[in-house]
Amino acid sequence: MRQEKLLTAPPQTSVSEASRLMAERNVGAILVIDAGSLVGIFTERDVVFRVVAKGLDPQVTPLQGVMTASPISLGPKASYGHAMLLMHENGFRHIPVVEDGRAVGIVSSRNAMDPDLEEFVAEERRREHHR
Repeated sequence: MRQEKLLTAPPQTSVSEASRLMAERNVGAILVIDAGSLVGIFTERDVVFRVVAKGLDPQVTPLQGVMTASPISLGPKASYGHAMLLMHENGFRHIPVVEDGRAVGIVSSRNAMDPDLEEFVAEERRREHHR
């Protein structure tokens, strides 16, 4: 889980500004926070599929109109394998980590570069099956 690069923005932030911040911090997602709570996530794929491909103007399009609202999230005690399994099964590349309603981190598929990924996922599937 990355905490040091946790990037957040309010829902009214423009896609252009969010994209600039993501590039500046070299991250692929920004968590959308309203009144201290996670309300959405906006990713580099959203820029392509929800903004550029639809011909929207990134200068005036707010995140709230193109983000994934109420994203699936995990608690800080969830296993790495569980995070990877959720991302794989749901087809996304980032999952927010939330504690007491506040975003505290993010797990990225970039973390999956770890050669032990298959072992983590296999173990999590075994655990899910036996619950």
